[in-house]
Amino acid sequence: MSTQHTYRVIVRGTFQELTDAARERLLAEVEEHGLAAMQFTEEGSLTYDRVLKHFSFRYVVVSDAGDGEEMASAIAEDRAQTTLREAGYGHGELRSTATDMDTMKINYKGRAR
Repeated sequence: MSTQHTYRVIVRGTFQELTDAARERLLAEVEEHGLAAMQFTEEGSLTYDRVLKHFSFRYVVVSDAGDGEEMASAIAEDRAQTTLREAGYGHGELRSTATDMDTMKINYKGRAR
């Protein structure tokens, strides 16, 4: 059995070819998807602003450590594509960055050595 690691993944993209209905829906919910909504969750939290150009998702992905950040990114991008497709939101290419929370080193400032 391999070790599981927890990754925080940010998936970024650009809205494209939004229908009028999709624009209306996004604008009606824009206050729920601003800076205050930026949380890492398994379901993903979508953030965007009134301009409706760029968006980002924040995901928590638990995956085999041996698969690394690349697999965590692929899983998160797949989740984002599914969410966008099901909502009817057109988008361009997705790109992501992943951080392995189990190997992340934390420097505590002011800590006695």
